[in-house]
Amino acid sequence: MGKMVHLQRAKIVLMAGAAFMLAGCFASVAQLDDLRNDVNTQRAEADANDSIRAVQLVEILTTLRNVTDSISLFSSRLNRMRAESQSDMRALKQDVSAIQTTTGQSQDRLQQLRAQIEERNRRSSPPAAVISPADTVTKSAPPPDAPGPNELFQIGKDQLTRGGNSAARSAFTDFLKRFPDSELAADAQFYIAESYAAEGSHALADSAYATVVSKYGESPRAPTALYKRGVIAQTAGRTTSAKRLYNDLIKRYPSSDEAELARERLRVLG
Repeated sequence: MGKMVHLQRAKIVLMAGAAFMLAGCFASVAQLDDLRNDVNTQRAEADANDSIRAVQLVEILTTLRNVTDSISLFSSRLNRMRAESQSDMRALKQDVSAIQTTTGQSQDRLQQLRAQIEERNRRSSPPAAVISPADTVTKSAPPPDAPGPNELFQIGKDQLTRGGNSAARSAFTDFLKRFPDSELAADAQFYIAESYAAEGSHALADSAYATVVSKYGESPRAPTALYKRGVIAQTAGRTTSAKRLYNDLIKRYPSSDEAELARERLRVLG
């Protein structure tokens, strides 16, 4: 009887243990399900966030592409406008150069005509009356048949064109002595400098060009003379002097063609 009771108690204990073990298993499965659900939920949220980020990334890339296209289009338009502007500027400079050439030719032709008229008038004028020694004045005067300003100037230019530098210089020097206030005085002084430069006398040419700038600073010959002084200094290796002369040219005559040439030479000199 006691043994039977003992066996029943053992059976009850085993059944209770099995029940507890089974309850533990059920708890673990439930927890696993919860964990699985949490993982699935987080995965779904991550996928949703990834989708949102993907959409945002596509939008950002699209915006960047549009900005890049806009910049490229603007750059192309800017380059086209710059090219057209440069082309228009070159065309304008060519037109101005053609006008200057035509004007220069016209002025040369006008000067030649004036010289011819002076020569014709001089040769057709009656001989001058003989002046007695008592009537002479102390101040020396040119001979009565001496060429006039335009004729004398043209003689100098013709000599310079033929390569007669010394004869040209003599004519221009005589011109400046007799007609210092002539409108051609700056040109005469400039051509004196040119005659020295043609002979390779760079120091004398530089001095003559300097006179053009100092005495006839408002003349169109002045910026050209100043530029040529810079070229002489640069050719001689006097870089500091050349830079000073080019900068002086740009400062005094900023809109001249020579100023643009001076800027280019300064860029080369550094």
